[in-house]
Amino acid sequence: MPIFALVNTTKATYSQLIKAEAKRLGFVFCGIAQAGFLEQEAPRLENWLNQGRHGEMQYMENHFDKRLDPRLLVDDARSVISLGLNYYNPQRQADPLAPKISQYAYGLDYHEVIKEKLKQLLSYIQETIGEVGGRAFVDSAPVLDRAWAQRAGLGWIGKNSNLLNKQNGSFFFLAELIIDLELECDIAPAADHCGTCTRCIDACPTDAIIAPYVVDGSRCISYLTIELKNELPQEFKGKTDNWMFGCDVCQNVCPWNRFSVAHKEPAFQPHEELLGMTRQDWQEITQEVFQTIFKKSAVKRTKFAGLKRNIEFLGG
Repeated sequence: MPIFALVNTTKATYSQLIKAEAKRLGFVFCGIAQAGFLEQEAPRLENWLNQGRHGEMQYMENHFDKRLDPRLLVDDARSVISLGLNYYNPQRQADPLAPKISQYAYGLDYHEVIKEKLKQLLSYIQETIGEVGGRAFVDSAPVLDRAWAQRAGLGWIGKNSNLLNKQNGSFFFLAELIIDLELECDIAPAADHCGTCTRCIDACPTDAIIAPYVVDGSRCISYLTIELKNELPQEFKGKTDNWMFGCDVCQNVCPWNRFSVAHKEPAFQPHEELLGMTRQDWQEITQEVFQTIFKKSAVKRTKFAGLKRNIEFLGG
């Protein structure tokens, strides 16, 4: 057998092993792309930042070069392994008048849950294949998750800027392992299947989707209720659709999410008291109750004062 054929066989075998282990760990999909410079994303990111679409998220301006080239994050990076973890939960808050919380924050903080899974996956790679260097990334580092997921064939970036997958919709977290091992990469990115649909654009309560595939982050309810640390702008009074933490509107109306199925991750199950809280319970929430319900939740990012601010902004 020619040497190049043997190398390709090895790369393919390694890729298959990694994908099988990712599935065992609970990831709904796993794709692989060759590490390199994201040439098409560079001007888009620069324009988005120059137009101030990131609001007060100043950290988005940092590490511009690293966001576009994973080889600056991991020495001798060869492959970007993109993974998706389902968090869809068909359960809803019992009181239809209660301030709403995004599904992704129902359970434990996804950063910690996914980091542990990525740690296990990297350990498996090192134990099974050999000396492989790499780093795990979950939403909190300068990595363009959606761009790499698209390159790895996991889906396409929809008009609401979320990654969409024909089998799984968009209720999933994205994460990456960037490693110095060359693997067999997946085929070309998935085609765009949004077509003429504009449901996400039409439904956005704050008109944050200013054009197909362009989101003004400074108008997004998730930004307003989580990232914005100052007072909420009065121009959005009465327009936040009763969301106190995050927002699921553009995902709820997306036709592709009719294929979403309930997740199987125990860590993402909501605290027993969370979904049963009434509108009045939220309005009267105390620091003690906040700490009990959101002890290890992503909601802790906004802190008690931030959540109270959001609830009071909703009025009533």
